[in-house]
Parts: sequence; structure tokens; C-alpha cells
Amino acid sequence: MSNIGISAMHMQLLNNDRVIMYDRTDFGASNISLPNGKCRNNPKDLALKVDCTAHSVEYDVSTNSIRPLMVQTDVWCSSGSATSDGTLVQTGGFNDGRNMVRTFKPCSTCDWQEIGTGLIQGRWYSANQILPDGRQIIIGGRDAFNYEFYPKTASTNKVFSLPFIQQTNVPKEENNLYPFVFLNVDGNLFIFANNRAILLDYTTNTIVKTYPQIPGGDPRNYPSTGSAVLLPLKNLQAQTIQAEVLVCGGAPIGSYLKAARANTFVGALNTCGRITITDPNPQWTMETMPLARTMGDMVILPNGNILIVNGAAAGTAGWGIARNPVLSPVIYRPDNPFGSRFEVQNPNAIPRMYHSTTVLLRDGRVLVGGSNPNELYNFTRVLFPTDLSLEAFSPSYLDSNSTNLRPQIISPASHKTIKYGQRVNIRFTLSGSLLNTNLIKVTMVAPGFNTHSNTMNQRMLVLSSEKIKKTGIFTYQISSIFPNSGKLAPPGYYMLFVVNQDIPSEGIWIKIQ
Repeated sequence: MSNIGISAMHMQLLNNDRVIMYDRTDFGASNISLPNGKCRNNPKDLALKVDCTAHSVEYDVSTNSIRPLMVQTDVWCSSGSATSDGTLVQTGGFNDGRNMVRTFKPCSTCDWQEIGTGLIQGRWYSANQILPDGRQIIIGGRDAFNYEFYPKTASTNKVFSLPFIQQTNVPKEENNLYPFVFLNVDGNLFIFANNRAILLDYTTNTIVKTYPQIPGGDPRNYPSTGSAVLLPLKNLQAQTIQAEVLVCGGAPIGSYLKAARANTFVGALNTCGRITITDPNPQWTMETMPLARTMGDMVILPNGNILIVNGAAAGTAGWGIARNPVLSPVIYRPDNPFGSRFEVQNPNAIPRMYHSTTVLLRDGRVLVGGSNPNELYNFTRVLFPTDLSLEAFSPSYLDSNSTNLRPQIISPASHKTIKYGQRVNIRFTLSGSLLNTNLIKVTMVAPGFNTHSNTMNQRMLVLSSEKIKKTGIFTYQISSIFPNSGKLAPPGYYMLFVVNQDIPSEGIWIKIQ
């Protein structure tokens, strides 16, 4: 789609197959009007006090159509997550939005609801994570060296100091914003900021493990802006479950100030660090990417491979201070032998620079949007104009020559509610090829909230499954056991896939609780 009316700076897929996107409210009029003559009246706005254009839209994947939405306070550089009932809860922002909480329910006529000052600390460039009990924790942000919870209880109606966020703050450069946060399998939080990581027991505000600095010591968070994923979790019935984190790209220390002050654009990092965060003595393993990249996005695909897309080869995040767009995506195969995990893909034509976004769709494609919104939606006389387009990356598993390998789920029905530890029979068809039962797996993927190369709550689990039974000419049944706790899979909606020889079915929505 060539024009959605706004620049997709933030993205979240909801369980009705619609993607909520928004940019910022203080940049003047967008390119899409609010419906029915509605206007936003905000005397605190920095650009337009009365604005009759939308700064958020809902994209309907099935019809490839856009619906304008109205958000009141400034959502620029905010964070969020889809909670256990499927509602997008969005936190913080800039100016009058810093302490705000807003919600969006997945329905065809719903719009943003502004709850008000639900945050004690103003949050700008913070990170959110859904917890095993369904609450979300909001960590860090500019000048916010602490964390808090939403919703709050009597015992959590305050901020909790986190000196680690202050210790990783570089004067005038920061490099610790939008920290990478992952829920570990023991229920603690792995938090990576700048070039270091800790394991936090948020229930006691105790650091239970300090990880070694990533080799090389270069920063990986905003504005140096690498990306990170928790690799797919497997062997979920085992006594001990292994969890690995992959951190890729970024920019060398000092890059932001050199670009912003001296117009000197330092080459981006071409390394990834991989660490088993559950090891008693965890160590980083470094790998070399085929393409150096800052502001890249990492998306877990339904087969467990990782897509690395978007970004630049020089400079950093920030207004117009990156150069050399990286147009070729890369696939990372975590289960391949060391040295043979990366594969460069066909390039796209549109530079996706600062403020680009990506989300995985249920059909296996990856939606890509955003890039370099300029003040007053400037489309001319700038190196990288404001981009209002959406496009989709189709991984090779969607090639037509894979059609006869692609399963199709026939039961359970989409939106089935499943309890922790429940065994579920999943029936699927495979019409065009003989089935190799050793090459079938069932995966579940949590849809993440993406902004600034940070996909919050992105998570894949490979279900423990028993032998496949043939139930008809082209029909099969696999019995899968779902994760047994919210520490493994926080409650909420996931996309469920059957994967045959690395070719995934279209997903169905399931809700685990």
C-alpha cells in the first residue's frame, strides 16, 4: 500500500488480524483526515492545537484497507504490549503523553481510549514486558532509571529504582534507551542495556545474575540501535529449559555524537552476540553478519528462523543521521552450524531508516513500514523523505514451489482458549507430498509491539508433541502439550502454526490462560 496517511513508527498486530500503527501527534497535519469531521483539540500540542488529521490508523490485513483512529496525547517514542485479553495497552510518549496510558480493544469500530496519568514516572523510550500474571512491567526511558507496573496494586503503586539503567547511560549519548527485555524461563527478567545485561527478580528488586559485557564493548541500544530476540524456546517438558538471546548490529560508541555534531557517519556494527542466559556460567559467542546494520529489525518467523531487515550501514538512529540504507534482508537460522547461519535475501527498493517497523502476520508474511518522518511530513528536499507506504516481505517458504509442502490447520478452530499444560489434538491436511513425521513441529508465536528496532514481547515456543497419526487420505493429527506456566508463555493470544520441513501453515489464533 503506497499511502496509509501516517508514518508507521509503532506497530502491533491484534488477534483480529488488524495492525494498529501510529506516529506522533506534534508534527503537524498528517495525510489522512479523521472521520466525520472529528478534530483533535489539544491546547498542549506543540504543532497544531486543533488537528483534524489522524496520527494513528488500523490496517486490516484481509482487505488491505486503512481506518483512521484518534489519539489525543503525544505517543511519540512510546511503548506497549497486547495484554492477556487482547487489548493493546500503550504507555508513555512525549510532552503531554509521558505519563499517559492508552488502550485499544480489537474490534471493528473501536478507537483509542485515554486512561490518563497511569504512569508515575514519565516514560519516553522505555520497554514493556508482559509478566506471568498478565501485568506489564515498564522499564527505563529517558531520565527514568527505574521501573513500574501496570495495572498497579497497593504494593506496586510506586516506582522501583534500577541503578543498572543509570550505570549504562553514556553522557550526551545514552545508548541505553529502549532496553531489550525478555522474560526468562525462571520468571526473572533478562535486561540488556548498552553493552551489558542483568537478570532481575522484579518481585524483590534484586539482581540475581550479572552477565559478561558483550565482546567489543560497543553499544547496542538506542541511539546506537541494534536489535535482539529471545530465540525459540524448546523442550518445554524437560527438567531444565534452555533460553538463548541473540543481539545483532548497532553502532560503535561515539557514533551518535560524530553523526549529530560533525556529519561523520561511522560504519555500523556487523556482529551478533549469542548467549545462553540460563547457563550457570554464561558466555557470549560472537558471529559476523554478512551486512553491517544499525536500526535493523529482527522478526521470529513461524519456522523458528530470524529475519533481519531494515536499517542503515552507517550512522545511528536519530533525525537524519544515518546513511547507506541496507536494502537486503538476511535470514538467520539458529539451528544451523556456526558459520552457516546467515543467508542474504533479495533486496527491497524502499530505504527503511529511522522509525521503521515490522510485524509478523498470521499468513507468514512480514509487514514493513515507516522510515524517517520529517517535520511537517516533509517529502521534498530531504535525503530520506517521510515514508507513508506499507510493504510485505514474503519469506522463501511462501514460494509457489513449496505449496505441496504447506500444511493447513483444520482444528482446533481459531481463537480457541487453551489452559496451561493442556494436551490438544491439532488436525491438519497435507495434500501434495508424503509426510516425514520427523520434520513436523508445532510452534506458537506471541505478536510483538515493534518500535525503534525493539519488538517487545516477541516470543516463540516449540510445543512438545507426540507421534503423528494419519486420520484420512491427506489428514493428520498431532498431539501437542502446551506450556505449563506463564513463566514460559505469558497469558494471552498467540499465533499457532504447524511447520512441515520448515514450511509453516497459515497460523490460527489461540489464547492461553
